[in-house]
This record gives sequence, structure tokens and C-alpha cells, in this order.
Amino acid sequence: MATTNVLLKSFRCYHTKKSLSGLAGLLSLLFLLGGCQAVLSPEQVTTAFWEAMAEGNLDSARKYATQETQHLVTKQQNLEDALVKTGVILIDDFNATVATVMTLKKPENNKDLSFDTVLLKENDLWKVDYQRTLNNLSNLPFGDVFKSLRAIGETINKGLEQQIPLFEKQIKSFSEELIRQLDEFRRKLEKAAPPEKQQPDSSTL
Repeated sequence: MATTNVLLKSFRCYHTKKSLSGLAGLLSLLFLLGGCQAVLSPEQVTTAFWEAMAEGNLDSARKYATQETQHLVTKQQNLEDALVKTGVILIDDFNATVATVMTLKKPENNKDLSFDTVLLKENDLWKVDYQRTLNNLSNLPFGDVFKSLRAIGETINKGLEQQIPLFEKQIKSFSEELIRQLDEFRRKLEKAAPPEKQQPDSSTL
């Protein structure tokens, strides 16, 4: 009887150790799988980025953009509630492009915008190169829809450059008018001023 109890205890101990070992192996496998899933494909990054933009979640969108272009990610009213679809994916080492179609709800309902989202590998993770993607958007026939996606400073500078010739022309015109009025005022003063009296010559006295 004692021998039987010893055998049962030994079996239970072995079975318990085997179960714990199997559980540890299963957890390790799940951990490895979870780590692999954390590395998103270019298609997944593209979808996540534009969906975050459509939801107005800028913090999330910036996480999917390259560090150099995160500052360009700003809220866009025309992307609100837009639908995102992806197509052909081209991968060349550390570069990738994903054919993207966005169905805009604002300002025009169901307007499709087709372009390539450009991605780069940054620290072994795919990130959206927002600057190059914006360049693709601006080259579209209806790229004016996304003009506001440009950096605010760039837009202001461009506007000022266009206005400089007009400012110069207005300043020149104002200067000419000011000079003309000053000349006219001087002539009026000369006419209104009495003639100077001549002093008598001392030699005639």
C-alpha cells in the first residue's frame, strides 16, 4: 500500500512538472507570435494611418509617420469620416508604395481620391513618408482638395511671394503720388508768399 502511494505521488509530481513545462512553452510561443504581429506590413500601416486621420486622431496618425514628417500631420476637415481602401503594394528594400483609394465625405460626398502612399522603413518598422505622399496628392488633377495638407509656413511664404510684386507696385504708386502732392504744395506756397523787399544799396546814400 505504501509503495502504491509513493508511485501515485511520483506520477502526480511528474504530471504537474510536465504540465507546467508545457504551459511555459505555450506562453513563450504566444509571446513570440505577439512580437511578430507587432511588425505591421506596409498595407496595415497605410490603413491604420489614414483611418486615424479620418477619425481626427492625430496622435495615433503621427505614430505611423516618419519622424521627419510627423510635424506635417495636422487635422483635415475634408478627411472626416473618409473610407480607406488599399490596392497594389510595391516593396523595394527599405521603400514601399501602397495604392490607396479614399472616399471623401466632405466637402463632396463619395468623391474617390486615388494616390500612392509612400512608406519608409524606420528602425525596422514601416512608417508613412507624409511629405512624399503629399507630393503625390498635389500632383493629382484635383490635388487642390489637399492643398491645406502642406505645412502652414510653406503656404504663407508662397502667398507672400505672390503678393510682393503687388506691394511693390502699390508702394511705387504711393511714392509718386506723394511726390506730386509735395511739389504742388510747394508751388502754392511760393505763390502765396509775398515777394521779398530789396534792401537799399548803401552806396546810393
